[in-house]
Amino acid sequence: MGQVSASLLSEPGETVWLRVDVGLPMAARREAARLARRIGIDEERVGSVEIAATEAATNLQRHATDGALVLRVALDGEHASLDVLATDTGPGIADLTGALRDGASSAGTLGVGLGAIARLADVFDIHTLPGRGTAVLARFHADQDRPQAGGVEFGGLTRPIGGEEMCGDTWAVRYAEEPPAGSEEGPESLPRPLLAMMCDGLGHGPQAALAGEVAQEAFRASRATRPQQVLEDLHRAMRGTRGAAVAVVRADFAGGRLEFAGVGNTTTCVVTDGRRTSLLSSPGIVGAHLPRARTVVADVGPGAVLVMHSDGLNDRWAADGFPGLFARRPPVIAAQILRDAGARRDDIGVLVLKEAPAR
Repeated sequence: MGQVSASLLSEPGETVWLRVDVGLPMAARREAARLARRIGIDEERVGSVEIAATEAATNLQRHATDGALVLRVALDGEHASLDVLATDTGPGIADLTGALRDGASSAGTLGVGLGAIARLADVFDIHTLPGRGTAVLARFHADQDRPQAGGVEFGGLTRPIGGEEMCGDTWAVRYAEEPPAGSEEGPESLPRPLLAMMCDGLGHGPQAALAGEVAQEAFRASRATRPQQVLEDLHRAMRGTRGAAVAVVRADFAGGRLEFAGVGNTTTCVVTDGRRTSLLSSPGIVGAHLPRARTVVADVGPGAVLVMHSDGLNDRWAADGFPGLFARRPPVIAAQILRDAGARRDDIGVLVLKEAPAR
């Protein structure tokens, strides 16, 4: 992935999508252990990861109409975690309180149940819509001393088009500015604005993935602090590639303000109180034809959630169609939107940012 700069917070790490089939529990256990060891989780905790992944996979295999287990290396500055994320298309959980009771289990599973997964994980979250589907997140940190990024949570998913291993859609998050001179605080503790990028490399396959990789590298290297300036840096770097649709947001949740500039067909919206407000991009292709993108400024109040995604997701999803979802963790929000709006005929990228809950 290249050297991580001091200002970079996150971008997609290795992601493994496992579809529901008879071998899912064994494959989940094996791949989860491999990724856990790769990011430095100690052997005792690897056992917990294996249990959580196997139980989540077994529940999907036994009870889900259809679904997938996603194993993802989540990066947050210099810190790494492993996300075990189960997502399905139904039937949902009618009695969530009972299902979360430690020791409760559906017939035929390992017997540890969702409550025990919650106990084993460093971070646990769940959202269910009866009749439509459930997303379950269990996150395991490689280290336990993890400062928060200025009171903001973020997370996302990428998935390649069916039949491809490489994904042309990608995203990244970094600080918009360096910490104030002479500050004695660590960079993660300061409520500084963030820059978030969603990139959709044109087409799919290796050439689209290459465009996405160049965009990531340019985003890391850029010292620009405003969305239009970032787009210009990416445009220069991406000449000679296939090009991409790119959206960039400067998010200052503490100050209640977003700045946005985008070129090409991506979706960026702010969800507040069950309503979504879209921020419109300009026509063009970053790396080929870059217009002077219009900078859009939006106010964000308490509880606002920023959602950015590629056109691999239908942009007509309705925020009020997901009761309770936008209070959940970003990976769970991303998974539920992807489940309802995603298509198998295109690469997919989705990124979610929101204020972290008070601890």
